[in-house]
Amino acid sequence: MKKAVNIFIILLYIPLLSGCLYPEERLAKNQIPYEAQIASVQTAVDQYQEKTGGLLPIKTRDMSTPIYQKYPIDFNLLIPEYLSEPPGTAYENGGIYLYVLIDVEEDPTVKLIDLRIAEQIREIKLRINAYRDSHGYPPFKEEITHGVYTLDFQKLGYQEDPQVESPFSNEYLPFVIDSQGEVYVDYRLDLYQALLENGNDVQQGDDIRYLLVEDSPFVPAFSLPYTIDENNEPIFLLN
Repeated sequence: MKKAVNIFIILLYIPLLSGCLYPEERLAKNQIPYEAQIASVQTAVDQYQEKTGGLLPIKTRDMSTPIYQKYPIDFNLLIPEYLSEPPGTAYENGGIYLYVLIDVEEDPTVKLIDLRIAEQIREIKLRINAYRDSHGYPPFKEEITHGVYTLDFQKLGYQEDPQVESPFSNEYLPFVIDSQGEVYVDYRLDLYQALLENGNDVQQGDDIRYLLVEDSPFVPAFSLPYTIDENNEPIFLLN
């Protein structure tokens, strides 16, 4: 995954998340259950694809963009013919979610990225960059596997290691860093539970993140790929 691409993706969606206040009418729209808003966007995408002979209303992204961030929906192509406006939960309308498509070749399906995760990663990376300016390298702590490490967050000024609330389990997940200095959410806890429930057909070498996506409106954004080891437990999938 290209460093520049990851930075671009994180920074692209951040301006919304700086504590802005919204008028009451916008807050009311944001309180509509996102399941209903996903359904309305899915209908609009399906109608657009049918009318355009198979095209999808997505923004262009570099081929190296991580798969779950690769196909953001372009609401400009859906408004006003298929939608009156972006849903209130969408980033484009003041919400905290980025609407994306997955499975674009077979069954284009609308999913969400929680951009609050991007904000946490942005903050961590700002501290890492400041530390690296002084020391020449990030504060790596322990190697989890080749090229993936935990961080010494105390050296970054944190009293406690930051964590992110998982959109899949509501558990709190840690962050990891790769050898290029990119920060990711570590979804192994969620994947371990998913494997217990639905992992019978998983093979070593498979990217098992799809297990999280199947029954959830969210995608595991800002993540490295994972597979299983000989004990059927999640591990990082390295090239």
